[in-house]
Amino acid sequence: MTKDIVIRTEIEADELMAMVRASAARSQEWVAAHSGDPLDLLRQMKFDPVGFHPLEDRPLNLIEQINQTWTFAVAIAAARQLLALHPDVGGFRLAPGAHASLELDIMSQKAGYVGAETFAAVNPRNNGKLVADLTKLAGRMERHRYVFFMSPLFPGNQRQPQFERHGIEVWSVDF
Repeated sequence: MTKDIVIRTEIEADELMAMVRASAARSQEWVAAHSGDPLDLLRQMKFDPVGFHPLEDRPLNLIEQINQTWTFAVAIAAARQLLALHPDVGGFRLAPGAHASLELDIMSQKAGYVGAETFAAVNPRNNGKLVADLTKLAGRMERHRYVFFMSPLFPGNQRQPQFERHGIEVWSVDF
């Protein structure tokens, strides 16, 4: 399991994103080298450990790598945005994903100051994730609360006030 990640600078965020990219490149090489039955290719992607964890040197099935890659990419991009919004908090701890060790996907080093949830989706309205994150954060006491999402429908780093509720800022982010 990935331990908490601390991002204090844009350089640290860039270094983590480079690790995510390197992991993706390893899988790209595997796909490019594959020949043969296309259904066998998809079977291997789904069931065999032919992919790699985005930040750890360990194998995963490729479908899980895809999911984990975007979980980490959006959290890293969100941390970069939070560094610009709150440069005075000493950085941010990241623990995105279902088995995370933090109460939220991102929490400021300065306790009680910033809390954020993150996700990647084709459409931020899909599967009720945005509503669930807003509901979760509505009961939190952090001074600044955010939901960050990555979606091809909302490219770039931009505040999305049309989604905001309960004083929680919502942002789209990109890598």
